[in-house]
Amino acid sequence: MRYHSVTQLAEAVFGALADPTRRAVLDLLRRGSLPAGRIAEAFPVSRPAVSKHLGLLRRARLVEERRHGRNRVYRLNPGPLRVVDSWLDHYRSFWQGSLANLKSYVEAEYAKESSGPQQPKKKKRKT
Repeated sequence: MRYHSVTQLAEAVFGALADPTRRAVLDLLRRGSLPAGRIAEAFPVSRPAVSKHLGLLRRARLVEERRHGRNRVYRLNPGPLRVVDSWLDHYRSFWQGSLANLKSYVEAEYAKESSGPQQPKKKKRKT
C-alpha cells in the first residue's frame, strides 16, 4: 500500500513539474512566500490560469496555501521534490558510471596516440 501512495505522489509531482509556468511559479516562491495576486502579476496569463496552476501545485503538495485576511499566501514546500531526486538518483548513478567509462576510454586512446611509436614519413622518389 505504501508503494501505491508514493507512486501517486510521484505522478502528481511530475505532472506539476511538466509545465514551464508551474516550474516558474516554484522558482518565484523559492525567494519567499507571496500572495496569489503578486504571483499572477509575474506571468502573462490570466489570474484564473495562475489560480489553476497554483491549485495543481497545491494538490501535488509542492506549495502550501494559507489565508491572510482576504489574501491567499503561497509558499514553497520542497519536501515532495525528494521523490523526484530519488527517482533521478538512479539515472544519476547510470550517467556517472557511463561518463567515467567514457573518460577512461578517451584517456586510454590518448595515451596510445601520445606514447605510440612515431612512424617515419616516407620520402617521395623522383622519377
